[in-house]
Formats: sequence, C-alpha cells, structure tokens
Amino acid sequence: MPGFADRLNGIAISASAAMTDKASALKAQGARIVSLSSGEPDFPTPDHVVDAAIAAALGGDTKYPPQAGKPALKAAVQRKFLRDNHLDYALDEILVANGAKQIIYNAMMATCNPGDEVVLPTPYWISYADIARLGGARIVQVPCPADNDFRLLPADLDAAITPRTKWLVLNFPNNPTGACCPRRDLEEIAAVLMKHPHVWVLTDDIYEHLIYDDFAFHTLAEIEPRLKDRVLTVNGVSKSYAMTGWRVGFCGGPRDLIAAMNNMQGQATSGINTIAQAAAIAALDGPQDYLKVRAAEYQARRDLVVGLLNAIPGLHCHTPQGAFYVYPDIGACMGKVSAGGRKIDSDTDFVMALLEEQQVASVQGAAYGMSPFFRISYATDTDTLREGCRRIAEFVGGLV
Repeated sequence: MPGFADRLNGIAISASAAMTDKASALKAQGARIVSLSSGEPDFPTPDHVVDAAIAAALGGDTKYPPQAGKPALKAAVQRKFLRDNHLDYALDEILVANGAKQIIYNAMMATCNPGDEVVLPTPYWISYADIARLGGARIVQVPCPADNDFRLLPADLDAAITPRTKWLVLNFPNNPTGACCPRRDLEEIAAVLMKHPHVWVLTDDIYEHLIYDDFAFHTLAEIEPRLKDRVLTVNGVSKSYAMTGWRVGFCGGPRDLIAAMNNMQGQATSGINTIAQAAAIAALDGPQDYLKVRAAEYQARRDLVVGLLNAIPGLHCHTPQGAFYVYPDIGACMGKVSAGGRKIDSDTDFVMALLEEQQVASVQGAAYGMSPFFRISYATDTDTLREGCRRIAEFVGGLV
C-alpha cells in the first residue's frame, strides 16, 4: 500500500488520550472505571457563556470568520491581557485559533527548521515535544528536580541553550506536576534569556487562574518587558472557564511572528467557529468572580488527594500550587510484582496494571519525560477521588 510521511516517525497518540480511550473501552465492556487520566474540568460552562453562543447562532453569526479571529474577540483578548497580565498588545499582535494547541502548532511550524532545538523543562506536556518534532526540531530536555518542587533551575536552563536553540517552552502552572513559578524564579529565568537574544520563548499560561495557597501568578513578558518582542504569550478559555469543547485559544506576540503563524493557520484551518468566538467573548468580558470559587474547590480536592496518596506506603506526592494534577513518585514500587502477577519495571507497567487490576485510569510519567512517576487529574468530584485513591492504595498494598 502507499506509504506515509517520514515526519510521523516516532509520533504517537498522546498517552493521556490513549489511556482515556482504553478506559472508555473497558467501561463499555462493563468495567467500573475510575478515570483520573483526563485533564478536563468537571464544572459546566457558565450559563452566560452558553447564552451568548445561542444568541450568536440565532442572530445569524454563522458565516466564515476572519482568519486571525473576529475583531470583537481580539479586542476581548486585548482587554484580558491588559487586565490580568499588564500586557498591552495591539490587535495585529493577537491571534485566535482552535485551542491553545493550534497556537503552539502554528508557532513551531512557522519558525522551526531541521536541526533547530526546542528546550523543554521536564516533565512537560506531551504535545510540546511531538509538535516540535513535526516541525523538524530536536528536543532538549532540562530536568526540573522533584526535590525542588519541579521548578526550573536557571543554571540548568543556561547550560541547555546552544546556538541552535529556537524556542524555550515554559508552562506554569505546569502539566503534569502542577508546579508554579514564583516571581523571583521568573526574574532569574529572564536574566538567563537576556543573554541569548536568538531564542524565542513560548509561555503556556492555560492554567493561569487555577492557583492555590495565595500564589501570585505572573507571566514572563510581564516580568521582563525587554523580552516582550520575542515572547509568545499563550492562553485560552478551556481550563479556567470549563470550555474545553469550545476550542478557543489565543496568544499575544510580536507582530511578525503573529503574521507568520496566521499564514500557517490559513493553510490548515482558517478562522475558528464563530459561535465559539461569541462564547469566548462572554467568558473573557463577563463575571470573573466564579473563577476563584472554582479554584477554591480544586484546592480542596488537591488537599484531599495529596493527603490520601501520602498516606500510602511506597508513594510520595508533592503539593502542587496550581493546575489540577498531582505527580506522585512511585520509585519505591519499581521491581515489585502486582497482585495480578505483572512485574512493575516502569511507570508504564504501573499504570497499566493499575488500570487492569483496579480499573483506575492514570498516565505514566514516561509520557511526560520523567520517571518513575504517574499523573492523576483531580478535576472530578470528591467521591470519585476518594474511590480512586482507595483503589490505588489497595493496588500498591498488594505489590510484593
């Protein structure tokens, strides 16, 4: 049969999506699955956002949209950046796309050439690496130590940058660890980047409003304005506003970069759904108080899960300050055998045995570039979280 493109070599379906699909298949067969693998809010999209979408549809807002985003949405994004991040972007420095993922894809495809390097603080969201590889770039991992709460050490970043470095990708709060970056850390990272003017920086701020313990969120271009002309500030409505299915991402960045990314988008999807754009305007311009209410609920869930996991002999779970994930260390479980007879030689073995024997879906740390860990999402109700942790405790307790 005809062959496939070489660019797909080594590119696979993301581990979180694969685990969610496997859990769904088992559930369809009658298994009582506890799914802790999906990074999706369980809260509903706010009523006023849905109402805005309905009004747009009924009002005839159903024609082809401008490729870079409707002016009204770009203006709402402009206001959001100014209000939340103290960043002033012109409208032609803003791009709207089908989720933050397409923003990242546009950026890498518009800038990367074979032999370029993309620096990823590790662990990292799965798709950063695969998107960069699709663009021809090589991944350079910078391990962020677990004993430093998975924070990026500036000296390690400095050592990873070479003349071939095209991008540094920063993601705080982080997926998969929930780690956040304090202002002082950002200032030190900025100082490193000032020494390397050839490097673009992508800051993925999608979990910006999901922060706990009175943590103060800042983004890089806000902290160091001299970097603004080479920082792409990426965000969207999916996580904070519980709008994953609406597929609206946006960014602010240098005018020439935005134009190149828009060119790439034009060859792929053109503009995004007009109804979703109307919904995003309502989310960004509407009430914001409920974001703190929901963050408080996530914090309570975090505290529950961290407490339950740390009570399990053989697990160690740090306390994240953002997002809705925990990333427990399962090093003490390596080399053991599960109650079902599976040898646990890796975190992939661990999560597969956990799914098969206790019907708990999670994601292996290897997918995020750092083992032996596994990722749990606590974006679900407390009864499900308690049951999931109970099953994890039973599974770990059965290892010999």
